[in-house]
Amino acid sequence: MKRIIVLIFALTITALSSHAQQTYLFAYFKGNGEDGLHLAYSTDAYNWTALKKDQSFLRPSVSRDKLMRDPCIIRGADGRFHMVWTVSWKDKGIGYASSKDLINWSEQQFIPVMAKEEAARNTWAPEITYDPATKTYLIYWATTISGKFPETASTADNGYNHRIYCVSTSDFKHFSETKLLYDPGFNVIDASIVAHQGKFIMFLKDETREPAQKNLKLAFADQISGPYSAAGPAITGNYWAEGPTVLKKGKDWLLYFDKYRDHKYGALRSTDLKSWTDISDQISLPSGIRHGSILEITKKELKKLLAQ
Repeated sequence: MKRIIVLIFALTITALSSHAQQTYLFAYFKGNGEDGLHLAYSTDAYNWTALKKDQSFLRPSVSRDKLMRDPCIIRGADGRFHMVWTVSWKDKGIGYASSKDLINWSEQQFIPVMAKEEAARNTWAPEITYDPATKTYLIYWATTISGKFPETASTADNGYNHRIYCVSTSDFKHFSETKLLYDPGFNVIDASIVAHQGKFIMFLKDETREPAQKNLKLAFADQISGPYSAAGPAITGNYWAEGPTVLKKGKDWLLYFDKYRDHKYGALRSTDLKSWTDISDQISLPSGIRHGSILEITKKELKKLLAQ
């Protein structure tokens, strides 16, 4: 009996220790994205501390505007970190770089994902999601193509009328043809796709200006490439929200987003992706943070980042 009790105690300590070792990394930008990639870490997913005294880890070098907005970093199946970002307000491509340690990055590349669309006005907030079923990465973003989707056209917000487009790749060297990924029947930006129990959840922003929505919603699909369901009801409140990024912590879904008109960050918590509790007053983030992405890293990786 004593041996059983000791074994149970040891397993409990191991489980608690494993949970305590979870470390989260927030990749974000500041200002207009001129100085590049900023990183913050957390061990509880609520309180975040800027790394490197909130100085840039990587300065942008591609496109005419040389911006690094909306950075999205994932750990790839190859063990490397892969990042995409918005390079410009008006360009027809996105930025890409990879790293083995989040400190030393490959040469930055410009991927001209919308170059074949003469009427494309922009390429905003790209993200990457890995699909283990096909062993490929889906890169997706928001673009307005002038003249398309006239049923939701508006003169507000400079006439932007976005839909979500995508390409797939297995090596970040060769890419599929660009295609439409999601048309929810309204102006949509800031998609973020998460794999869960063999299905895919898309967190997205309803960008409709008249009448104003500017809120976050969810859509679901059986395959990463869709088709995705109609967008569900708004899950954010009476404020303008954008840039959703989500992590799963135990049974909790934690959704972070930019309350950009209020110049502060917000967060929601849910256990079922249906009922959401506002926990904005429970989080702490670096001053001036703009939206990006969250991923898990190891203690060893964090130690190297702290040394910078």
